[in-house]
Amino acid sequence: MIRWCISSFQLAELFISSVVHLLYGFYVYSTAVAADLSQALSECVFKSNVSLEVKKQDPNKSTVDDLPPIVLVHGIFGFGKGKFGSFSYFGGAEKKDERVLVPDLGSLTSIYDRARELFYYLKGGRVDYGEQHSKTCGHSRFGRIYEQGKLKWHYPQWDEDHPIHFVGHSAGAQVVRVLQQMLADKAFEGYENTSENWVLSITALSGAFNGTTRTFLDGMLPEDGQNMKPLCLLQLCRLGVIIYDWLDIPLLKAYYNFGFDHFNLSWRKVGLWGLVDCLLGNAGPWATGDWILPDLTIQGSIKLNSNLQTFPNTFYFSYATKRTRKILGVTVPSGILGIHPMLFMRVLQMSLYRYPTDVPPPYKGYRDEDWQDNDGALNTISMTHPRLPIEHPSCSIVNDSDCQPLQPGIWYYKIVEADHILFILNRERAGVQFDLMYDNIFERCRKHIFRKTSQTLPNEAP
Repeated sequence: MIRWCISSFQLAELFISSVVHLLYGFYVYSTAVAADLSQALSECVFKSNVSLEVKKQDPNKSTVDDLPPIVLVHGIFGFGKGKFGSFSYFGGAEKKDERVLVPDLGSLTSIYDRARELFYYLKGGRVDYGEQHSKTCGHSRFGRIYEQGKLKWHYPQWDEDHPIHFVGHSAGAQVVRVLQQMLADKAFEGYENTSENWVLSITALSGAFNGTTRTFLDGMLPEDGQNMKPLCLLQLCRLGVIIYDWLDIPLLKAYYNFGFDHFNLSWRKVGLWGLVDCLLGNAGPWATGDWILPDLTIQGSIKLNSNLQTFPNTFYFSYATKRTRKILGVTVPSGILGIHPMLFMRVLQMSLYRYPTDVPPPYKGYRDEDWQDNDGALNTISMTHPRLPIEHPSCSIVNDSDCQPLQPGIWYYKIVEADHILFILNRERAGVQFDLMYDNIFERCRKHIFRKTSQTLPNEAP
């Protein structure tokens, strides 16, 4: 009887979670479509007025072009400029600076694959996932081509003398760290002069540095952090993605893409039996583990972090978010109105989560109480700075100005009262806090971060 009640509760929770996430997905999609229709209508109505406008030459254009770009890297289920029409993943924050890039990377592809895509998005050329990696993971070695045209490169002059600022949200922060390590390891064939100094700064917004216990709530097995439970939210997500990619409807794929094109899941390439193979788990990214969720488990993050360094000439800053507080020694959500409806249940579940006692802990010294504070998607302890398997240099601050003058090679981190999506998608929801957050980030990139070299950088006072 007790087992039946527990099973019923788990099924009810799965149903509610699925409905909530599906409805929110439709909300975002419909909002993007409505914005595009409104913009198209406005352009149609005011077409005559627009045609009479004379575009003036910006006298500061050369100065703007010399600025190091600030690259905003989205997280899981995210999208960049060119997807979802005019809808912005970063809530329009990219408009706050003259030189901001928002790449569209695979929303569910692995951290490794996304880092490779980010390099070629900036530098140009055909995405090369690497021969050995592609063979091991069962996908094509090469992906999309960035050149002059529709899919154009964005910063071909990128090198040590022309470094870049990166701002990553959620898993996007880990993507940038992996990319910097690839640059240091000279991991891109045909680019033997890369180095970690191509990255001037990394700022993380709710960065997924050390994994999250939410992956276990959503269906990843704590035993290995690689496989999924037979019935869970992630399995339903997997089925939906497989069907979406197999149908391969150009209009939909142009609007939103999960990023698995290099796995060749389209019906045009694999046919009906290919679909069956994917659904059964015998093919595709889920068969080899080359997708993002294994990278977001605590075990997967430790595996990634074991090969990643914090470099002495790069500036690091992290905003760790949380929506919990302690009442009589018990961690609970810090409120109802301040937490997005899609995340409230997960905030509660993560604050009460207990790692299974019959399974070896993910690392020596693991304690449930360390992982209770969270923002509904990531645990706060995971977002401050890289700490597993070894702790990287860090410094906790209360105000952004506390870290000035900035020192490279140290992770400055600040804990902010916010849920995981407060600073993306809908800027009105965060209000003034949204503007303060991005204004501080961009101001720091432009006025307080520079390398002490003989060369004068564009954001360094002569």
